[in-house]
Amino acid sequence: MISDYLKLSFNNLRQRGLRSWLTMLGIFIGIAAVVSLISLGQGLQDSVNQQFQTLGADKITVMAGSGFSGPPGSGFSSSKLTDHDISLIKKVSGVKNVATMSFKQGKVEYRNEIKYTYIYGLPLEPDLKEIVQSISAVKVVDGRELKSGDKGVIIITQNIANGKFFDKSVKVRDTITIEDKDFKVLGIVGPIGNPIDDSSIWISLDDYNELFNEKDNIGMIIVQTEQSANVTGVAANIERSMRRDRNLKEGEENFRVSTSEQLAQSFSNVFGIIQTVLIGIAAISLVVGGIGIMNTMYTSVLERTREIGIMKAIGARNSDILMIFLIESGLLGLAGGLIGIGIGIGLSKSVEFIGASVLGTNLLRASFSPTLIIGALLFSFIVGSLSGVLPAIQASRLKPVDALRYE
Repeated sequence: MISDYLKLSFNNLRQRGLRSWLTMLGIFIGIAAVVSLISLGQGLQDSVNQQFQTLGADKITVMAGSGFSGPPGSGFSSSKLTDHDISLIKKVSGVKNVATMSFKQGKVEYRNEIKYTYIYGLPLEPDLKEIVQSISAVKVVDGRELKSGDKGVIIITQNIANGKFFDKSVKVRDTITIEDKDFKVLGIVGPIGNPIDDSSIWISLDDYNELFNEKDNIGMIIVQTEQSANVTGVAANIERSMRRDRNLKEGEENFRVSTSEQLAQSFSNVFGIIQTVLIGIAAISLVVGGIGIMNTMYTSVLERTREIGIMKAIGARNSDILMIFLIESGLLGLAGGLIGIGIGIGLSKSVEFIGASVLGTNLLRASFSPTLIIGALLFSFIVGSLSGVLPAIQASRLKPVDALRYE
């Protein structure tokens, strides 16, 4: 019986081909928007979570500043991290080792072309270097890494090496001038994944301090905890110790203590809100598409009133008429959903390609889970079916005599 309903509904839609396509327009635009936004959002979240995982479960980062900015006297103050803070953190129970790194935007020059980019100062002591390198999974792909005792040498990143930063590409043993001081390129690292990091320069922490005269200003403290320690508990103890040392009340911190799990959760919360708003906006198209299906089904009921009367006269029940129109509206939604999924996949893959080739980032990835595809199909079918409920009920309640007289 269901197969008969399907055949009849399919034939009715095929006979009204142009109207059916126009009716599905709102559905597949909405589904395409939802699928592309969700797939890109999930892919971006997966990429960022992967970045946070490289930080390591046993790592804690301490940075200066409250995370807010404002004019003097506004209450949003920032302060520097110093060697005193390092000594304080080392005394906290559960802390195994502490490393520091600094970063600042500086002037760089290559073959008379001047640009500005971030300069990262890294410690070269083997045990400290290992802690800092653990927060990045990238490796040197040409030349060699910085080693203890290196001075006047740098590591460059992909965009600088490939000519996407300067007009000309840079090779190992070339010379780049940073803040009017010459440095020899020692190595080139592989792609990191975002344009800012892929256009940065790495130097030794000693060279960095001499270059910017910031020996007493530490950019970031990276804490490695003991293997058996509770990372969240250690982070809380570090925060409590630094707050007490600076005579600050809880909530007035001018520093930030974060674990990789906390950073990932913060990003997930913020991004979840943004994604929900965007999907809500895209869902408006589905509402419009549903209204279009309802309008089409009402028109179809009027056009087929005599046909409904004939079917009822030869024995069709109200439930049969109801089912035919519900399936017909559901097929409109399902077909629109299939087309929308195809368009959505194409859109998200196009954004992924543009992100990789033009923007130089691999963070924009499209992730298509079976749940997303099946969910989109079911949702479009449900939207179509619900939109056809009222017209189907109206059709099923027509009296055979009145329907046969209708012109």
